Amino acid sequence: MSRRAAPLALALLTAALVLAGCGQGPAGQGATAAATLRRGNGAEPDSLDPQLARSDGAGQILRDVYEGLANLDAHGEPVGGAAERWDTSADGLTLTFHLRPGARWSNGEPLSAADFLASWRRLVDPASAAPYAGSLAPVVNASAISAGHQPVAALGVEAPDARTLVVHLAAPTPYFPGLVAHWSTFPTWHGLPPAPPGKTVSNGAYTLDRWVVGSHVLLARNPRYWNDAATRIPAVRFEHIADAGDEYARYRAGDLDTTYVVPQQPIERLRELHGAELHLSPQLGIYYYGFNLAKPPFKGAAGLRQALAMSVDRERLVAQVTRLGELPAYSWVPPGVAGYEPQRFEWAARPYAERVTEARRLYAAAGYSARHPLEVELRYPAAQNSERIAIAVAAMWQEALGVRTRLAGEEFKSLLAAINRGDTEIFNSGWQGDYNDAYTFAEVLKGDFGINLMHYRSAAYDAALAASAGALDPAVRRAALEQAERTLLADAPLVPLYFFVNKHLVAARVLGWYDNVMNVVYSKDLALVQ
Repeated sequence: MSRRAAPLALALLTAALVLAGCGQGPAGQGATAAATLRRGNGAEPDSLDPQLARSDGAGQILRDVYEGLANLDAHGEPVGGAAERWDTSADGLTLTFHLRPGARWSNGEPLSAADFLASWRRLVDPASAAPYAGSLAPVVNASAISAGHQPVAALGVEAPDARTLVVHLAAPTPYFPGLVAHWSTFPTWHGLPPAPPGKTVSNGAYTLDRWVVGSHVLLARNPRYWNDAATRIPAVRFEHIADAGDEYARYRAGDLDTTYVVPQQPIERLRELHGAELHLSPQLGIYYYGFNLAKPPFKGAAGLRQALAMSVDRERLVAQVTRLGELPAYSWVPPGVAGYEPQRFEWAARPYAERVTEARRLYAAAGYSARHPLEVELRYPAAQNSERIAIAVAAMWQEALGVRTRLAGEEFKSLLAAINRGDTEIFNSGWQGDYNDAYTFAEVLKGDFGINLMHYRSAAYDAALAASAGALDPAVRRAALEQAERTLLADAPLVPLYFFVNKHLVAARVLGWYDNVMNVVYSKDLALVQ
């Protein structure tokens, strides 16, 4: 569990690295453009409070600014972070994390186990309305606290001394070390809401210098980080660019060092233009359309939802629209998750023509026809990629069933607010695994999970998840999770479209970039050359 070694030998870097001394100080205090890593980061972050943030773009920034008990290594596996090591009891119910003696806050104050305890209590406190409160569900009393049935002091976590955090689990949770690498479990100073940028106290390799809304977030190297000697880049600038086409144009103009994604165009063309700068690799993530199950026309209409799921030609979608090696999605859990076999729609193996025939039968049974077509609104983030996919899927629904779909692209935050208010009918979203285990996908549809955007409620589904949580035998746990996924697919609260691939352009001046299924790359592991 020791920290992963620096990815490049120091001898190869001595002559070429742009070190902190070359930048005349941290970002915002004279750091040169040559000493600043410029990362494309998708849409504007929803929050930079670890306990309140929910978007991947926010998470990318928070991993640089804060540090949890564990980090993820180049392969996406948990390794020591703020904790140098941890011990697990023989029954798997108690984890003891040992904090690094040199871990400090950016104001120089020592990092304490009490900071984690206070931050985790804030995470599960129902008054926080934290979207990821369910992250700590494996901890004793966490769910009861989030539901308002127990006080926050009942959380099964102790800080017997400044460097020791003891976590009591309700059942063995093999993925827990990976879970504490997620930003929702990161500590804030004394467990308080973070101060504004420029005043934020944090414990990561970088500090939050400023946030220019609509433009970028600027980070400065944190000289009090416990491993600051290994940090090579003095400043990081996360650019907020929602549209992949716009981001690509800025990369080609030399304004970015890395992209968040790449635009939808043939892989062959991108490879021809960029060669080794193009990075494509598997990712534990899914792109889907969610149904609002809280109101008509999709409330209590499983047959109609199945008809829409069946009539999407996913092979044509990934071959002709996305075109970056994505895999068609007929399950909710992606392939490649450790120790799990994804379950599939029972109709997944049928030829597309047969699926359309059955979809038309279900559509008619739901009361729709050519004279009385389903009219729905599909809302998605206002980005070129999302729009092209929406146009393609709407055309498939029209061709197969006669559905009339109104397309509405909007700014990401506005879409998220509309989903939260329940103002949508069908909406575009995605999910990326927070750790390498099937439960990170299964939990999303749990009845009381804070980011259950579909408002899916199923007693059978929740019971299967509860059975998985209480299983001591890995085989029994896996069987329960697979049963849960089969229940989910039979209810069809969403339309899985395709599984993500990591797709980045990385400039030649960036050294140390690595690809993994978690799509996590820490700026502190990278270096820049002249």
